[in-house]
Amino acid sequence: MYRLLIGLLGIILMASSSTYVDSIREWQQQRDKSLRSPDGWLTLVGLFWLKPGDNTIGSADSNDFVLPKGSAPEHAGKLHLDGDQVTFIDENGSSRPLHYKREEKPDVVQVGSVSFFIIKRGDKLAVRAKDANSPALKHFTGMKYFPINPAFHFDAKFIPDSKKIPILNILGQTEMQESPGIVEFTYEGKQYQLRPIYEGPTLFFLFKDPTNKVNTYQAGRMLNTPLPKDGHVDLDFNRSYNPPCTFTPYATCPLPPKENTLPFPVEAGEMRYGNGHAGYSTP
Repeated sequence: MYRLLIGLLGIILMASSSTYVDSIREWQQQRDKSLRSPDGWLTLVGLFWLKPGDNTIGSADSNDFVLPKGSAPEHAGKLHLDGDQVTFIDENGSSRPLHYKREEKPDVVQVGSVSFFIIKRGDKLAVRAKDANSPALKHFTGMKYFPINPAFHFDAKFIPDSKKIPILNILGQTEMQESPGIVEFTYEGKQYQLRPIYEGPTLFFLFKDPTNKVNTYQAGRMLNTPLPKDGHVDLDFNRSYNPPCTFTPYATCPLPPKENTLPFPVEAGEMRYGNGHAGYSTP
C-alpha cells in the first residue's frame, strides 16, 4: 500500500510539473506572437519630439520628422503643437485633434504602412511611429529562454507599503510612479525583496541581476504578475522578459530602481536578443 501511495504521488507530481511547463511554453508562444504582430515593438521606426507650432511629417528628407521611404507619403501633413494640444493637419488641409492619455489608447494616424500617435514622457510630447514593414520585424529570429525552472517560481509575500517612487528611463527622465508595497520571497534559504509599480491590472517589476552582464539585457528585465491576493503574489521569473529597448532605439524604457537589484543570477525567463544594445544607454 505504501509503495502504491508513493507511486500515485509521483504520478501526480509529474502531471503537475508537466502542466506547469506547458503553461510557461504557452506564455513563450504568446510572447512570440505579440512581438511578431503588425503593431508590436518590433515595428517601431521613429520617436520624434514635438516643438511648439508646426512639425511636418513624411518620408521626404525635408520634413521635420522623416518616415521610412517607400512606406509613407513624401509629405503626409503636419502636427501642430499648442500648449498640450496636438492637431494633425493632413496634406489636403483636413485637421483633427489627437488625443492621448497614458492609461488609454491614443488616437492613431495611418499613412501608407506607417501609423503614428502621440505619447507623453515627463512634460514632453513626442510622436511614436510604427511600420508594419519594418526591417526589425522582417528579420526577427525569435527569442531564446533559459530552461524552465520551477525553482524560480515563488509564492511570495506581499507587504503593503504604498508610496510613490522615482522611476528613471533611458532618456534620463524621472517619473514618480505608485508602488503598492513590497514583495518578499525566499530563495535558497535567504529572503529577498522587490518593489513593484502598477501596469494596468498587474504588478510590474523592473529588476536587475548578475545575468545582465552576459546572458540577459544589460539594463535589466521586466515581469508582470497578478495583483496580490490574500497577502500573496504569484512571482514567476520564468515569465520575465526583455524591455522593448532591446529591439529598438525608439522606445523610452524605464530602468529598475536601485532596490530591485538581486545579488543572485536569475537564470529563468527571456535571454538577451542579439547584442542587446538597441536602445540601451546610461543616462
